[in-house]
Amino acid sequence: MIVDKQGSPLLAEDNIRPDTRHGVILYVEDVSVSFDGFKALNDLSLYINDGELRCLIGANGAGKTTLMDVITGKTRPDVGKVNFGQQVDLLGMDETQIARAGIGRKFQKPTVFEMLTVFENLELSLAGDKGIWTNLFHKLSGEQKDEIGKILQTIGLTKECYMQAGALSHGQKQWLEIGMLLAAKPRLLLVDEPVAGMTGQETERTAELLTSLAGEHSVVVVEHDMAFVRSIARKVTVLHQGSVLAEGSMSEIQSNPEVVRVYLGEDQGAA
Repeated sequence: MIVDKQGSPLLAEDNIRPDTRHGVILYVEDVSVSFDGFKALNDLSLYINDGELRCLIGANGAGKTTLMDVITGKTRPDVGKVNFGQQVDLLGMDETQIARAGIGRKFQKPTVFEMLTVFENLELSLAGDKGIWTNLFHKLSGEQKDEIGKILQTIGLTKECYMQAGALSHGQKQWLEIGMLLAAKPRLLLVDEPVAGMTGQETERTAELLTSLAGEHSVVVVEHDMAFVRSIARKVTVLHQGSVLAEGSMSEIQSNPEVVRVYLGEDQGAA
């Protein structure tokens, strides 16, 4: 059951405000997930602070995607606890409820409405679940227009406002999808490999964008591009075989012998 701070039940459409009095917005505790005998997550514990930017790294199969799936309700763990703030039990919610509660997820491949304009994509994201055609023909309030304007400025697509989303570059589509998540006003953003396939200039701009979101939002970035991780990392968590291998600043991670041995390898040597 979803409850508020007073223990009263909350409906799925309620605006849930996670209790972050202790500074933590996401608690993942002793979580294990098995698929046909393979432990994708193995007694994993992770804590994300309110307003922080966290990078998750690890080799393929380390458990990064499974962890994101558990947080967003796509996969149910065998054991463990996952809380949004102190009191909101995410394991008692479905994917839609979790999204409404304030957790947004961006997958590696951008999913935008390519035949609609940039503005219309953001408009749909503002409007909730009333249906596409209803949303496109309802009249926006001044406050909603202002909100879209702020998002366009944040993601750097003000000039492309009335361009069809399908005509955007790959990087611009990624930024638009981040904007669509922002339109739903999430407290926690999970971003999967945001710079895959981007140009150097787009990668730089993405680093600036994600860094700017931290503070008002908590941002968890899963990424294989170590140069990009170095450019944004404040705190890094390294996953290995479904567990947390190490946590710390990028310099601490790079000098950790176990991390170098199992993950960084030649990349560390090049650094």
